[in-house]
Amino acid sequence: MRESPLGATGGQLGADASNRPRHLVMITRRRMLSASAAIVAIAAAQPPTADTPTARSSVRNGTMKIARNGSQPSGKGPAEYFTGSVRVDPLFQAPDPGRVKGGLVTFEPGARSNWHTHPRGQTLIVISGVGWTQCWGEPKQEIRPGDVIWCPPGEKHWHGATATNAMSHIAIQEHNGDGKVVEWLERVSDEQYRQ
Repeated sequence: MRESPLGATGGQLGADASNRPRHLVMITRRRMLSASAAIVAIAAAQPPTADTPTARSSVRNGTMKIARNGSQPSGKGPAEYFTGSVRVDPLFQAPDPGRVKGGLVTFEPGARSNWHTHPRGQTLIVISGVGWTQCWGEPKQEIRPGDVIWCPPGEKHWHGATATNAMSHIAIQEHNGDGKVVEWLERVSDEQYRQ
């Protein structure tokens, strides 16, 4: 049984089959599927090159830049600015004239930042765990996933995990043109942390 060109309906391209030279190859649904499968298999078997997204740390498409996940190394939160075990994953820093910078900060139970301020304020977006934050002279507040916290410019505050739960948040802040997004102050004492 012969296959019909272009599927079971028998539709053809061009003139009718009796006028077509025998050396022309009939394009059938089966041949199209076989050829497509072969092309996909060949493409999948090719190792990544410098032009494939999986082999690059960032991609520039015109004016847009994509930083690939894992392209920026994690770092330990410096002991001079944090108490306990803290990991900082840089996420972005806008090129000039942008002034915004963001990172993912993960606090293990009991870990916290020092008291600090931000020249243009700070936004925190809690993504996992349970944490605490506190502005100077105000009571400590519990923060949970989905909470978005805005701390105004110059407001002395701290944030971190609770004593029993880890917490991760995305921190977003801006500088005034000098690149400085935070002014670090004294440690949050154990007594202040427990209040």
